[in-house]
Amino acid sequence: MTDSPTPAFDIRGPVRSALVVGLIYFFLVGVSSLEAGIKIMGEDTQERLFSAASNPIAALCIGILGTVLVQSSSASTSVIVGLVASGALGVDDAVPMVMGANIGTTVTNTLVSLGHIRQSNEFRRAFAAATVHDFFNVLAVSLLLPFELATGAISSTAKWISGQLVGSAGTEWKSPVKAWVKAPVSWLKSFWEFVGTSGNLQGVLMVLTGLVIILLALTLITKNMRALVADRVERAVNAMLSRGGGTVALILGILITIAVQSSSITTSILIPLAGAGVITLRNAYPVTLGANVGTTITALLASLAASSPESLTVALAHTTFNVMGIFFLYIIPLARDLPIIAAERLADIAVERRTLAVGYVAFVFIVLPLIGVALLG
Repeated sequence: MTDSPTPAFDIRGPVRSALVVGLIYFFLVGVSSLEAGIKIMGEDTQERLFSAASNPIAALCIGILGTVLVQSSSASTSVIVGLVASGALGVDDAVPMVMGANIGTTVTNTLVSLGHIRQSNEFRRAFAAATVHDFFNVLAVSLLLPFELATGAISSTAKWISGQLVGSAGTEWKSPVKAWVKAPVSWLKSFWEFVGTSGNLQGVLMVLTGLVIILLALTLITKNMRALVADRVERAVNAMLSRGGGTVALILGILITIAVQSSSITTSILIPLAGAGVITLRNAYPVTLGANVGTTITALLASLAASSPESLTVALAHTTFNVMGIFFLYIIPLARDLPIIAAERLADIAVERRTLAVGYVAFVFIVLPLIGVALLG
């Protein structure tokens, strides 16, 4: 009897892992470049650019539109963290924007569900599984934005936590990550000076460079992490959710989203499974809630590249908002079924009138936010 050959070592895994580490550093350079560019532009320019954000509803709509545009709440919240770090946005103005990012990020899995539109039963299940995330986030914002405006509870909680970790607002936090990315940001600034730019133009170019780096890095991080863990993620989802939902499914959503650095990927994995009837809506629902919490890791990571406690505060406010949403709308039994019922009823309507499904996406994620910015910005 001959021994079976030892499987060849696959070098692609370690190479991808090393690449992800490098991309995370690249991402942090982008956040720091964005912060530096906003500071170069000066207070007058900042005030003109971000005056609309002083209205909380307009700020919410900006968060929705910005996230729909880049198809990633991780990217939009990282940009918000950079703006807060530069002083262009205050924490109170940024909190509604990150709430808007929570709504905007759900557009991806809703669009994925439209791929099932030709098969009635599949489409009903897939569309309900997608829009349950929409309804949960809209209900969370409807409840917690007025609560935050009236009490400041979310921002106050985040400020207290960041104060314990890095010091009070108004002081400079000497983040070690900030020191690590200082040299590349200086090189970028020197490059734009070398080509003859200065003042606002140099600031704009630094901001644009930072945005490109952030979007490129997050796209490549997500792509590589998905390649590394895709098979394991799908097996884990199938194994866990076939046994039921609840707390285990919620934790699974958090862990998968942290692993792949994208709540959109986590929730989009569920849509074909739900459409095929492999998992139920009630089992998929808590995974989406876990994805809401897991996606905040990117903003927390971005805050490490900043030098102000306020940037960490707004990242923590994003986490706090999502945890509080789960408490009020999932842990409390009376509210738990509201997003499920709403999603199922909308799915029934969408199956009967399929053009309304497309209209729903356009109205909720584009038209309504544009109206909000136009009227209140």
